[in-house]
Amino acid sequence: MGSKIDTQERPGMSRLRVLLWTVIVTVLLGTSTATIFLFGVGHWLIQEDRLAPATAIVVLSGYTPDRALEAAQLYDDGYAPEIWLTHPGGRVDALADLGIRYPSEDDVNTRVLRRVGVPAKAIHVLETPIANTDDELNVISSNLQARGGHCVIIVTSKSHTRRVHLLWDKYYSARGQAMIHAVSADSFQASRWWMYSGSINQVVHEVMGIANAWAGMPVQAIPLPNSAVVAEGKSSPEHIAAD
Repeated sequence: MGSKIDTQERPGMSRLRVLLWTVIVTVLLGTSTATIFLFGVGHWLIQEDRLAPATAIVVLSGYTPDRALEAAQLYDDGYAPEIWLTHPGGRVDALADLGIRYPSEDDVNTRVLRRVGVPAKAIHVLETPIANTDDELNVISSNLQARGGHCVIIVTSKSHTRRVHLLWDKYYSARGQAMIHAVSADSFQASRWWMYSGSINQVVHEVMGIANAWAGMPVQAIPLPNSAVVAEGKSSPEHIAAD
């Protein structure tokens, strides 16, 4: 009698064991993935290149004056004869249309570079207005190609380097080579990014930006009014990505 009951219960017990093991494995995999992400994503976002002589050193918009100061150091080290600055459009240009003079980021970066000894003739502002990283790389690569250059050194923040790499390789590498370089004194905490609000913001921003780039730029920024289009022979931008 007992053997019959045991025989009847075994299929149910077997299914229960399978369910329990499935739950345990799923939890372990989820925990492992979360742990790898937590401890590894900060370092994964950093992707720098070995530097070599280039046509120009380019300062990406943001984190003034750190990026400009890093570019000045590279200029002093002899990596390139010029420093290029991008021109963030939007509010500053709107104020200028109203006759209100407010220094743009490229104005400030120019003053920083001049203050640390970079000659005025070595500083060039790329005048096409930009709204985000993708805009910047479009303008930079177009100018590199138009000037017959071969390579630029792009100065940005540590957490931003992988996304810059991805965008350049995916959309602009046909126009020339880019070496991506991070600010040496960047305060980004790659090993403990979750402990600092600034580093958390950078990680979230960059991971979402990379996902957007992988997906083909479905998230778009609002185009700047009257912004010049610099893509090769296009009457409209190929894509306008969120920063």
